[in-house]
Amino acid sequence: MNATLPLHDVIAGATEKDAPVGFAAPDLFDWLEAASADDLDGLPFGIVAMAADGTVERYNIAEGKLSGLTPARVIGRSFFTSVAPCTNNFMVAHRFESEPAIDAVIDYVFTFRLAPLKVRLRLLKRPGAQRMYLAVEKRD
Repeated sequence: MNATLPLHDVIAGATEKDAPVGFAAPDLFDWLEAASADDLDGLPFGIVAMAADGTVERYNIAEGKLSGLTPARVIGRSFFTSVAPCTNNFMVAHRFESEPAIDAVIDYVFTFRLAPLKVRLRLLKRPGAQRMYLAVEKRD
């Protein structure tokens, strides 16, 4: 974490140690709730912010690079059925639908549009929160 840089000055593609908050940070959910779209774009990992029904409200640059989809193409669409139907299963979508609170990391393989992509997903949801979040980090 680089506390000397304002959040909007952290560039996309920065390393985890340079980011304002890391993929595994215990306070990631709270940071995301307060973050602007520019703040999200400064993260070196993907973020999908969704309404309770799974509609994409925010989609950062890093996630766009991983998926090959632009934010303009996915915002307002259902993440689980329209954007990434490979997540419409018991491991991801069902957990967001059925669990009132989640903070879990799972190894996953995205199988949509492009060649399979190995990632770590962090599912984040709290009761009464404005949004729920999917953090996406590419793994080797």
